Amino acid sequence: MEQILLDFKEQDGINIMIFVEGTILMPKSIFNIYNHKSYVPIGNCLKIIQNWYEQGANIIYCISRKNKQAIDIAKLLKNYGFVGVRLYYRSKNEKYADMVETIQPNVLIEDDCKSIGGAWQMCITHVNPEIKKQIVSLVVPEFKGIDNLPLSIKELKAI
Repeated sequence: MEQILLDFKEQDGINIMIFVEGTILMPKSIFNIYNHKSYVPIGNCLKIIQNWYEQGANIIYCISRKNKQAIDIAKLLKNYGFVGVRLYYRSKNEKYADMVETIQPNVLIEDDCKSIGGAWQMCITHVNPEIKKQIVSLVVPEFKGIDNLPLSIKELKAI
């Protein structure tokens, strides 16, 4: 697992891990689905994530991209003004579950991966059951954003 440090300081609060593509960023058009540089924020995700950070949460991002593309996504997040402490991406033979099991976030937010086959593609699906029990897993419809999630971290953890 590789990581890119982002511009915001680590806090003492909970760790919220957010899968980026399809959950908080989407392509401007269907013709740009594989051009991650053309992705734009979905709905009010910037304000919602900022709110969680201001309540003391550490915002951690994970992505499907690898190597140089991860740097591009980190730049994109910074350019749009996303707050966060780290961006994680998989190494060559690593699976999403490996990242989740290593980081063990308090909350994991990801989309349903509908366009690429559904639940079997999600980060939480193959996580060890003992670890999975400790994570609040929130799944949102792909490309619909996180606008329906609570602004309060306390409420977010209680879902």
